[in-house]
Amino acid sequence: VQLQASGGGLVQPGGSLRLSCAASGFTLHYYAISWFRQAPGKEREGVLCISNSGAGTYFQDSVKGRFTISRDNAQNTMYLQMNSLRPEDTAVYYCATDLGFRCTASTAKEYWGQGTLVTVSS
Repeated sequence: VQLQASGGGLVQPGGSLRLSCAASGFTLHYYAISWFRQAPGKEREGVLCISNSGAGTYFQDSVKGRFTISRDNAQNTMYLQMNSLRPEDTAVYYCATDLGFRCTASTAKEYWGQGTLVTVSS
């Protein structure tokens, strides 16, 4: 099981980015898979999750209306579309799964991608 996160970068406030999480070794849409983030000096926190049914669960009220989660089953890839980015969204973003079927914000996930840095700054 491997997860490969990509798509981070430097963006101005109000801008957009799309992060990707490519999965290998398992069929992504059979399981719940989440995005987490860790800002400098802060604990890792859950952001969004997509369940095996395709339902999205937000773990942070601050991203509602700005971030959306989706997946491409043919590509075995999950995406995080981030719009109206704010400086406080600056963090390393990770995708993770415990190969369960329910979305939880727990960081006790067995499989993690390597993280991709998102910097929101003017």
